[in-house]
Amino acid sequence: MLLLAEPITPFDWQRLLWTADAPPTFLLEVVFRCVVTYMLMLAALRVTGRRGVRQLSIFELSIILGLGSAAGDTMFYHDTPLLPVVIVFAVVSAMYWLFNRLTEWFPRFSDWLEGTPVLLVEEGRINMKNLDNLNLTQKELFGELRQQQVEHLGQVRRAYMEATGNLSAYFFAPDEARPGLPIWPELLAKSQHRVEVAGPHACCKCGEVKELARGQTASCAVCEGKEWVLVCTAKREA
Repeated sequence: MLLLAEPITPFDWQRLLWTADAPPTFLLEVVFRCVVTYMLMLAALRVTGRRGVRQLSIFELSIILGLGSAAGDTMFYHDTPLLPVVIVFAVVSAMYWLFNRLTEWFPRFSDWLEGTPVLLVEEGRINMKNLDNLNLTQKELFGELRQQQVEHLGQVRRAYMEATGNLSAYFFAPDEARPGLPIWPELLAKSQHRVEVAGPHACCKCGEVKELARGQTASCAVCEGKEWVLVCTAKREA
C-alpha cells in the first residue's frame, strides 16, 4: 500500500513555531541541552589547543559552532520549529556573554580557559617542556618561524605562542646573532649521529650548540638528543 506524504501548508504558524510531537516543557530541556553542549564545546576547544583557534577567540569559535547547525537546519527543514531555535540562540548568546564577562572579572579564569603566552624559544634554543605542553611539534614551530624569514634559531632571541595561536618572535640584532640550528628542511635532513666534520654543531631536537670533534658521538646535555647538524651563521634580513 502506497503511503502519501502529508502535504505541507506554507506559513502554517503552528508548524513554524512549534510541533505537536513535544509538550511545552520541552523548551526547558532545550535550555539544558544548550548549556551542556556549550560547555562541551568549550572543553573540546580547550583540549584541541591553540592551533584549532588561531585568529578567532575561543568564544567566537564556540558561538559559530553552537549556532551553525541550529541556524542551518531551521532554514530548510520544514519539520524544525522556530521556537526551540530561538531558545538555542538566546541561551548560547547568553553563555557567550557570560563567559566573556567572567574572563574580564577573573583573570585566572581567563588564563585557564584561553591560555597565556608561552615561551617556546629562548636565546636561540627551544624550550622543550613548553613545546610538549602545547602539543606542538618542532615541524610546526619551524614552519611558523620560516614565515617570519628565520633561517636558524641563533637569530631568535625569544618566541612566544600567543593565546590566539599566533607566534610572536623577537630577534637578535644582525651583528648579535649567534650560530644556531638551521630550520630549513633540506639542512635538517643532513643531521648525523656521528660527526663527520669537526666544528660547532647544533642539537636537532632543542638547538643547543656544542663543539664536536670529527667522528665524535654525543648526547645533548639539555634534551639528550643524539642527532646533530652543522650550525648556521647567516644574518637575518628583515
